[in-house]
Amino acid sequence: MKTALKLFFLNNWQRKTISILLALIIWLVVSHSLTTTRTFNNVPVRIINIPPGKTAKGLLNSGYLTKRLNLTITGASTLIEELSPKDLEVVIDATNEPDEWIATINKKNLNSLNPDISLKGISQISHPNFIIHTTRTISERIPVAISAPIGDTPREYELIDVWPYNLMMNVTGPEETINELKGRSHKLTFNLSEISKHDLDLLQNKNSDVVSFAVPQEWKQLMIPQLSETPIRIDDPLADLMRIDFIHRTCQPIGRSIPVTLFIPQEQLSSLKSETIELANNPFIQKKEGFYSIDLPLYAKGVSQLFMKIVQEMLQIVIVVDPNKQQLNWSIQIVNPRALEDAYVAELLPNLIDENGEKLHPRMREEYLRNRFRSYVNRMELFKSNHEKFDLKIALHNKELVVTEGKEKFFR
Repeated sequence: MKTALKLFFLNNWQRKTISILLALIIWLVVSHSLTTTRTFNNVPVRIINIPPGKTAKGLLNSGYLTKRLNLTITGASTLIEELSPKDLEVVIDATNEPDEWIATINKKNLNSLNPDISLKGISQISHPNFIIHTTRTISERIPVAISAPIGDTPREYELIDVWPYNLMMNVTGPEETINELKGRSHKLTFNLSEISKHDLDLLQNKNSDVVSFAVPQEWKQLMIPQLSETPIRIDDPLADLMRIDFIHRTCQPIGRSIPVTLFIPQEQLSSLKSETIELANNPFIQKKEGFYSIDLPLYAKGVSQLFMKIVQEMLQIVIVVDPNKQQLNWSIQIVNPRALEDAYVAELLPNLIDENGEKLHPRMREEYLRNRFRSYVNRMELFKSNHEKFDLKIALHNKELVVTEGKEKFFR
């Protein structure tokens, strides 16, 4: 057996070697002469040498266009099979081109983003008409609106407000794009889940119920896909003062009886004008000298101790009397809120400082405090205990308002 194998390999070995080499050469020649055609979708396009003061419509600050090309490429099969769209980019030279032209893409415009791949095997490129429009580069300020945060507040804390509500930022880009961006407001939204209880615990101030969280620099960025593939920093000086205010979820005792008043909508005045609406007797609404009030020990949530101290004498419960409804609406309201807002601002304005220990500008301090007061007004709720909201069920029977307590558990 060994002798037969030895004879097979050694007899005429020169001819056999030459035959193997010729076969390899023929295989290599045939393999490299085979061509194939394939379409590559969404190939990025980069523009270079744009004249000073101009840019291309849809050009990002990275130098790439927002629009991408579909290329049909013919070339050596081995190369085409190895390529993917992420390995390619089209580079277009804008030197001496008019404001608008149809770009022709050939092998010279195609660049490999993969250092391990050479594009020498490409023989032909075809693509749909690709029009490039150059325009003026302009810079403008665009509005940014701070929207309501998303996510969950840290345990034991409650969101009061985000301030400021509106910012401006400078952006640069194609004239048409910038003018379109300038015509509408752009939303910036924070995620409260990114703030931990530990973060807020470290910020507690013994002299204030409010915990003020300074917004980190990395949050003060806006994604504008028409201009950039990465977020753009908001350069408004007010952004340096941006904060998110929290308060502990504690009940503030009201410590006073709350007057109850009736409100009759304008369209109901004619039907109710000859009637005297009375509140039916019940154990928690008292009538004294012709006026009704609730004498239960109630608490307010979502507000600070100072706010409660200032407004507690000016609270009232208003019942909306509408005979067309089975259950009447009611709300807790503050009487003369503007004067109380002034008193709140006057109490805090002299000593308000920013997170760096320096006093805010007086106008900014006042605006900030007034926004906080109004936020308290909007979010104040009545409770009987930490986990039980105060609720009323009210119905109109003939001339009497029948009021009973609702039971609503509160868990958060």
